Amino acid sequence: MKTIGLLGGMSWESTAEYYRLLNELTREQLGGLHSARCVLYSVDFAEIERLQVEGRWEEAGAVLASAAEALAAAGADLLLICTNTMHKVADQVAAAVEIPLLHLADTTAAAVRAAGVRRVGLLGTAFTMEQDFYRGRLADHGLDVLVPSPGSRATVHRVIYEELCQGIIREESRLAYQAVIDELVAAGAEGVILGCTEIELLIAPEHSPVPVFATTRLHAEAAVAAALADRLGTPHPPKPVH
Repeated sequence: MKTIGLLGGMSWESTAEYYRLLNELTREQLGGLHSARCVLYSVDFAEIERLQVEGRWEEAGAVLASAAEALAAAGADLLLICTNTMHKVADQVAAAVEIPLLHLADTTAAAVRAAGVRRVGLLGTAFTMEQDFYRGRLADHGLDVLVPSPGSRATVHRVIYEELCQGIIREESRLAYQAVIDELVAAGAEGVILGCTEIELLIAPEHSPVPVFATTRLHAEAAVAAALADRLGTPHPPKPVH
């Protein structure tokens, strides 16, 4: 079993989900008292969020690159950045270590394509929805990516930072997200990517009229498959969440 390196804390609410999913999925595969072999470096999200807002992405990338080096030194065999938004600096982080980085957008795109979906809506932070580092990576896999209207993007972003990252779950916010999903479906989306790891704390498959692709779970599934590949043989691609 390989050791999974978790670059987390952005926010710790979703990092806790990563830890739970990695262990549950490992137990499902191996049974008994088996759990995931992993190491975690949890950064101070307030520091990272300030650098995001100020557009100081290279500095943020340096913080994560240093953390990735610590994970590699601690024995990690592969690396996960436990946040969609900070994949903006994924290349900078990957260049700092010799272990492979399992890119969240790639694992998500594989699941979307496996489900036969080509036109997909994207929910996430404003950075993820509006900048090309994530949308472009999905498009490179042959996906047509739709994002909400400007007002809806502002709502989605606000709920992430002011509520979900602070462990606050509100029914009115769930209803607001469902309205945004309906907007994307009306625009032709055949599925919706929950492109922020905290969104899965609010939106479940039953809250959408089309399949949702839960990036935290998909990332965790891919990581466990990679960690156990030598033990179990070549795994099947992770299944999408419907």
